[in-house]
Amino acid sequence: MSITLISILATSFVVMLVSLSGVFFSSRFLKDWTERNMKYLIAFASGVFLVIAYNLVNEALEFAHDTKATTFAIIFGFLIFYFIEKLFPETHCHHDDTHCLVENTKKSANRVMLGDSFHNAGDGVLLATVFVVDIRLGFLATIGVIAHEFVQEIAEYFILKSAGYSTKEALTRNFISASTILIGAIGGYYISSFEELVGPLIGFSAGVFIYILTTDLIPESFRHSHQNKKYLQYFIWVFVGALLILVTESVTGYFLEKEGLDPHGHADEHRDEELNIPEYHDEYIEDGEMPELI
Repeated sequence: MSITLISILATSFVVMLVSLSGVFFSSRFLKDWTERNMKYLIAFASGVFLVIAYNLVNEALEFAHDTKATTFAIIFGFLIFYFIEKLFPETHCHHDDTHCLVENTKKSANRVMLGDSFHNAGDGVLLATVFVVDIRLGFLATIGVIAHEFVQEIAEYFILKSAGYSTKEALTRNFISASTILIGAIGGYYISSFEELVGPLIGFSAGVFIYILTTDLIPESFRHSHQNKKYLQYFIWVFVGALLILVTESVTGYFLEKEGLDPHGHADEHRDEELNIPEYHDEYIEDGEMPELI
């Protein structure tokens, strides 16, 4: 099993564990802390998504065999999640959004879980595609997915609880729904083996990130900052999220370079040249003798 596939499965499982975020509300202290700071976590996630979406667009265009097809894939990624949310409007509720919780029933809660299952499978395809192309960006994308999923899974926990499910049932259903990320991850890994599909697949992932950023995270951050009249405080959290990704990107790039790997996690073809290691060519080798080094 390749290190890339292991990384994809490991990070996907970590994202699955985020589905148990509702356990935070079993403790009074954690419940109070989470409710007080949820709005700041959304702003933080906005900063994370902003940098990652930019990086994904750059990667998509870099690996594009056809720029038009990749650009269309970015738009398609945006639109496909738009239509998913039109079909399952409860999917992107936040726990303080009373509209989502009015007259909540087990039937509507199950619709949320179904929509979230498709969403999580999409996250799996997204992560797998990015990891195949750039292992460093794959880990950064995982941070973004986790930041968003933490907020999202708590909202879904509230929906399930208000629908009449017990704490154990709500956590179990959330975890089962999150497990579809593994299906998407494995499928995305093998689909990415077709080189001509890599650019469009990353473009699709970029479109998804842009959709979540522009229709969910940024509007929510603006709404909370307007309500609380603390614009600078929210901006700082967005800045911290963006800075975290930029610093992580720089640090991982430094260590990859030290290990002789390029930013994509592959052997650096130019490393030998930088270290002045001479190359031998067949035409210089005669009678089985190696040329002397000067």
